[in-house]
Amino acid sequence: MKRLNFTLDNETVELLGELSEKYYSGNKSQTVRAALESLAVHAGHEGWVIAGYTPKELDDDISCHTCGESHEKGEVLYRPVFERGSSPAALSSIPAESWLDCPRCAEEKFR
Repeated sequence: MKRLNFTLDNETVELLGELSEKYYSGNKSQTVRAALESLAVHAGHEGWVIAGYTPKELDDDISCHTCGESHEKGEVLYRPVFERGSSPAALSSIPAESWLDCPRCAEEKFR
């Protein structure tokens, strides 16, 4: 454990006290940690990132998730494979909707 010395304005000190009592049994260190973790996620630096793609032959006509271009049954599009990671483009959760990218969009994401 390490002691840090920094100055907070009165409103921030009051908010820290209120949040720590309400959610963390008065533990201000845990409250600050949770706030920093939340900030990191909401700033888009931590979450789900595309680690690669798997090919998928289309059973029906569908549009590319990224560019919206239409593709017909029998063409091959690419389904992203997600993993936990850090990136300015990270997603806070894995998308529930069907996500297929055309070859051009999938390649552009890895340049």
